[in-house]
Amino acid sequence: MVFNNDIHAAQEPQHMSRVFFNFRDSNEHRRCIVACMVRGAYVMESDRTKRRLGTRRARSPAWWESFGFRLRDVLDCDCDCVFCRNRFKFGAQRWSIYGAILEHVPAAAAGEFRSQAAPRYIVAFRGTMSPSHRGDTHANVELLLNRQHACRRFFDARRKVGELLDSIVYYDYDYGRSTAAAIWLAGHSLGGSIALDVGRHMMTERRCNLPTFLFNPPQVSVAPLLNALRVPDVARRFLFRISYTVKAKLGAVTALRPLERKMEELFETLAPWAPELYVHERDIICRGFIDYFEQRQNMLVGGSSSHVALHGTKLSLRDMLLFLHAENKEGNQVQPHLLPSARLWKTSVQGHRHGLQQWLEPDWILNLSPRLYSYPGA
Repeated sequence: MVFNNDIHAAQEPQHMSRVFFNFRDSNEHRRCIVACMVRGAYVMESDRTKRRLGTRRARSPAWWESFGFRLRDVLDCDCDCVFCRNRFKFGAQRWSIYGAILEHVPAAAAGEFRSQAAPRYIVAFRGTMSPSHRGDTHANVELLLNRQHACRRFFDARRKVGELLDSIVYYDYDYGRSTAAAIWLAGHSLGGSIALDVGRHMMTERRCNLPTFLFNPPQVSVAPLLNALRVPDVARRFLFRISYTVKAKLGAVTALRPLERKMEELFETLAPWAPELYVHERDIICRGFIDYFEQRQNMLVGGSSSHVALHGTKLSLRDMLLFLHAENKEGNQVQPHLLPSARLWKTSVQGHRHGLQQWLEPDWILNLSPRLYSYPGA
C-alpha cells in the first residue's frame, strides 16, 4: 500500500472547531470526526516509535480529545512476519500499534451533552506507516494474497471488537438504541481493509450491523490500466459485461455450484450492511471499487442483463480458480471487495489521492458525489 507521509503535516480540521458536532444530520461532521480518530491512530504509533507514548510530549491525544473522546484501549499485536518468527529474532520488530478504541465522553462541565446519534465507541485502524515497517508490509502481502483472514493483525482486530461488543449491554439506555449502532468502525488504506474485514465478520457471525467508514480501502483491479490506455466508456462497459457473463456462466457449472450458493447466502446476509466508502477517482489503490459498483448498476438497469449482473457481482475468477483447487472448500476465503451494498463517496480534488488528510476537508472543497448502492432485496 502507499506510504502515508503526511502524518506530522496534518492539522485538525479548522471548520470543525468551536462548532456543535452534528452526528445525526451532518455527513460532513461524521466523516471529519472519524477521519481524525484514524489520524490519531497513525500519530499514536509514531508516538510509540519516538518514545513519546504515555508522556506529556505525546501528540496523539489531541486528535480525539478535542471531539470529546478518550482512549479506552490500544490495539496492538506482535508482528508475525518471517523475520519476527525466526528462532533468533533477527531483525525482529516485536510489536506495533495498528489502531485504537476511543470512547465518547462529552464533558458535562463544558455544557456538552451526549447525542443519541453519536457513537459510544469508535474503533479506528491506521494504514501503512512506511515501507520499512515490517508488520505493515506483512499485512499488505497477506491482503494481496487474500490471506488476511488468517493474518494476526486482522484476527486480533476481530477479537478485540468482539470483546467490545460482549462488554456492553445489548440495549444501551443512555443512547436508546442497539449496541451495534453504538460502535463505529473506521480505517484508512490498510486500516480500511481491516475495518472492512471486521465489519463483514460481525455481520456474518453476529448479525451486528456496525456503521463503517472506509477511507481509500485497497481494491487493485484493471481499472487503472483501462484509464491509462484511455479505453472509451463504451468499450469499458463491454469488457465488464463480458466479464460478468463469463462469471455467471461458470457459476452455473456443477463443480462451482457450491461456491455460487455460498456467495448467494453471504450476499443475503451482508446486504443490510452498507459501509461508507470514500474513494478518489484517480487513486489506483481503490479505483476498482468505483468500477465494481458503477458497472454493476449499469447492468442492473439494463433489463435483460440484470440476472447476469446479480450472478457476476458475487463471484470473482480468482475465487473460482482457488475453489476448484482447494482441499477445504468451506474454508476458502472470498475476495474482500465483493460487497452487496455500500454508499460510495467520490472526489477528484487535487493533492495526495491516497492520503487521509483530504478527508478532513469540508464538503465544498471535496465536491463529493455520494450514491447508495443496494443489493436487490436488501
